[in-house]
Amino acid sequence: MSLRNIAIIAHVDHGKTTLVDQLLAQSGVFRANEAHAERAMDSNDQERERGITILAKCTSVLWHGEAGDTRINIIDTPGHADFGGEVERILGMVDGCVLLVDAEEGVMPQTKFVLGKALKMGLRPIVCLNKVDRPHADPDRVLNDAFDLFAAMGATDDQLDFPHIYASGKQGWATLDMAKPNDTLAPLFDLIVKHVPEPAAIARKDGPFQILSVLIENDPFLGRLLTGRIESGKATPGLAIHALGIDGKEVERGRITKVLAFRGLKRQPIEDAEAGDIVAIAGLSKATVADTLCAMDVAEALPAQPIDPPTISMTVSVNDSPLAGREGDKVQSRVIRDRLLKEAQSNVAIRVSETPDKDAYEVAGRGELQLGVLIESMRREGFEVSISRPRVVFQTDPETGERLEPIEDVMIDVDEEFTGIVIEKLSARRAELKDMGPSGAGKTRLSLMSPSRSLIGYQGEFLTDTRGSGVLNRVFSHYEPYKGAIDAGRKGVLVSNSEGETAAYALWNLEERGTMFVGGGEKTYQGMIIGENSRQDDLDVNPMKAKQLTNVRASGKDEAVRLTPPRRPTLEQAIAYIEEDELVEVTPKSIRLRKKVLNPSFRKKRVKED
Repeated sequence: MSLRNIAIIAHVDHGKTTLVDQLLAQSGVFRANEAHAERAMDSNDQERERGITILAKCTSVLWHGEAGDTRINIIDTPGHADFGGEVERILGMVDGCVLLVDAEEGVMPQTKFVLGKALKMGLRPIVCLNKVDRPHADPDRVLNDAFDLFAAMGATDDQLDFPHIYASGKQGWATLDMAKPNDTLAPLFDLIVKHVPEPAAIARKDGPFQILSVLIENDPFLGRLLTGRIESGKATPGLAIHALGIDGKEVERGRITKVLAFRGLKRQPIEDAEAGDIVAIAGLSKATVADTLCAMDVAEALPAQPIDPPTISMTVSVNDSPLAGREGDKVQSRVIRDRLLKEAQSNVAIRVSETPDKDAYEVAGRGELQLGVLIESMRREGFEVSISRPRVVFQTDPETGERLEPIEDVMIDVDEEFTGIVIEKLSARRAELKDMGPSGAGKTRLSLMSPSRSLIGYQGEFLTDTRGSGVLNRVFSHYEPYKGAIDAGRKGVLVSNSEGETAAYALWNLEERGTMFVGGGEKTYQGMIIGENSRQDDLDVNPMKAKQLTNVRASGKDEAVRLTPPRRPTLEQAIAYIEEDELVEVTPKSIRLRKKVLNPSFRKKRVKED
């Protein structure tokens, strides 16, 4: 039986996980009467809720096609730029990839990002034009755009000669020619078997055992599981192995206790796995991502893929508000530190370091969404933390000593009537317009280069400006010299000046001052942000002031107070909204905004000093 290892890569929402669903169904992984969830590969709670893939996952199918029996290991990768670290590592253990492009939306920033990684590793992608059944699909234009992108990314002649196929992942069909309709994905399976080479490692199956760890996870029964492609030799339970770091130094010694291979959606223990196969190995407790697991007589580590640096960081500290410790059970600094370090071990795109005064931790990642997902996971596990505003990670030019900042490639699809306001707002934030043109269905596509700093907190404003119809996509591009100060122009906030429960009457009177973030009867404390001011400055207010009762009763005097529903920010919105002197307090049940300095007189004193 022959073997193929492929990754499915694409921009977010172009249909990777839905296509994998159909590949699994049509290869006979599910029994005829077996119930299976939609987007079966998105097994994580947050993935299901957000509708995006966060972690790369493996699956495996058997295909009986034109070339006989073939086992195809398929890796579903995330499409969002913030989780690009997963894509970079995964591409090292496959021999080919299917690049999915939406036949209506066309080539997007993340398509460019994942394609660049694949071409750099020498892979020859298959281009799959997905969603060709959509009403505004234009596969011919998108195919030309894809070819132009390959050429612009410096593809070799061999890579430029890519095969392409038309598909509808949702309806489960693919065809090599739009004039010849089809009702299965057989042409895609056969194209993968024909175009993707067998793993080169198969030739080294008689050598000493070696595997590069690419994914890490913890199993409650088996301990640490390290997944990768066997580069040489065989893996069998009981084999004595040691782990080598990137520098070749020994990390630990141990024995393989279990070899697990992917069979459909399940992982099954197998007696031996040969070179070229993708397996998970149990038995080691310290080895991590990018370590080489090998037989005892091997002394050299396998080269690991370099990972792009983080571009955004934020400070995570202990929750020290007056309401601390009431909703979560993991509140100590030590417990928070251990959890963050555990995350940094398995997620190579995240870096964790202690702040100079040792009372908080600096967490650096690819974007607000990635950091938001980490904090949301911790929150669900019972943690209480305080989070600062995200900051960009600057670098210094080694030759000139100049400060460099991350620049992002931004692509915006927006209705024609809103293009003016979007360009105006982004130009004020130091973004440069590169290209502008129609993208069909009455929309305009804007392509810009913008400092990462200017996009922090812009998403909410963008949705307001475009009446919720705009789509903004961004991906890290490169570092450039510092562009100078940016005025984001956020309005001031309404800050509670006392502790207690909010009174509906007080909030009703405060509504003319701005938008509320809290409702009646909620616990607040001095220094907590309860709303957005309609003016530029911050305002200390009393949300507990009850109505003064008198013995005069006039008609219409005591009508029930009707409050406008409060605008409750989500975790990502809260992180993007706060300023430098503010924090987000995150507990398992609440997300509160607050000032770093709670006492209003101390805050005023600090402003004078600044």
